[in-house]
Amino acid sequence: MVDRARRRVSPARLRHVVEAYLFLSPWLIGYVALTFVPVLFSIYYSFTSYDVISPEKWIGLQNYVDAFTRDDQFWPSLGKTAYYAGMTVPLGVVGSLLLAVFLNVRVWGTSIFRTLFFIPSLVPIVASTVLWFWLLQPDWGPVNRIVWLTTGIIMPRWFQDPSWALPALISLALWTSLGGTRMIIFLAGLQGVPDELYDAAKVDGAGAWARFWHVTLPMLTPTIFFNLVLGIVGALQVFTSALVATEGGPAYATWFYALHIYKEAFQYFNMGYASALAWLFAVLIVFLTWVQMRFARSWVYYGGEK
Repeated sequence: MVDRARRRVSPARLRHVVEAYLFLSPWLIGYVALTFVPVLFSIYYSFTSYDVISPEKWIGLQNYVDAFTRDDQFWPSLGKTAYYAGMTVPLGVVGSLLLAVFLNVRVWGTSIFRTLFFIPSLVPIVASTVLWFWLLQPDWGPVNRIVWLTTGIIMPRWFQDPSWALPALISLALWTSLGGTRMIIFLAGLQGVPDELYDAAKVDGAGAWARFWHVTLPMLTPTIFFNLVLGIVGALQVFTSALVATEGGPAYATWFYALHIYKEAFQYFNMGYASALAWLFAVLIVFLTWVQMRFARSWVYYGGEK
């Protein structure tokens, strides 16, 4: 026992441990200073009235009460965020899956198409939003102009129309995400499906659709679940595209919850209230993730388990 204890605290081992922590120290210092400490402060500020300039004043749960009872944009912003997630996540997951199936075919030129479909996801979201805003300009944008010249149909005003601003942002999200990381994850999942299963299905007389429905989809359920969780969490945090394209307008049509937090914090300087909104949002995301984990047991297939 004594020899074993000495080996645990030997100078060589201690030196290696110290060296490891020294290499990690820049990241650890940055994480503590820029993430962990601000998170702790945000918990405290959520129970205060704080405008950055004046000293904070403790008000208890008032910020949380105000969110549910006095904030005119609390529920509408949640509703718009839920609608955005409800449209982009299912369409994005299904579209990326079908695209991955199409690009999983072993023929010449497949890698070229994979690259072409992946490129939009590499463009920074600010640049993508500016590009989309330019393409959908109502008077001189290429999309509206080409449609009008070829068909005579007058297209919507997109980002300038409260009825079409949100669909425009949804289309932007789909354009940037269909061929992105989600597609790559599906491709990896498809290439992990054993060929023996397809061979056995062919012997049983299964056609292409039957093989996809009874072999591919069940084997891909862990990958589908992973993309669903990441997709929902990401969609609920939609912020940059709305800020760049519309700043929440027109007529609050794209006033998402994350944008609402930003406006309260950095435009109205209600830091305490913004912190409360952020923590309510964090609790909601954790709860939705937990619900997905619970329901996953009924449909996600892990090897020999069901």
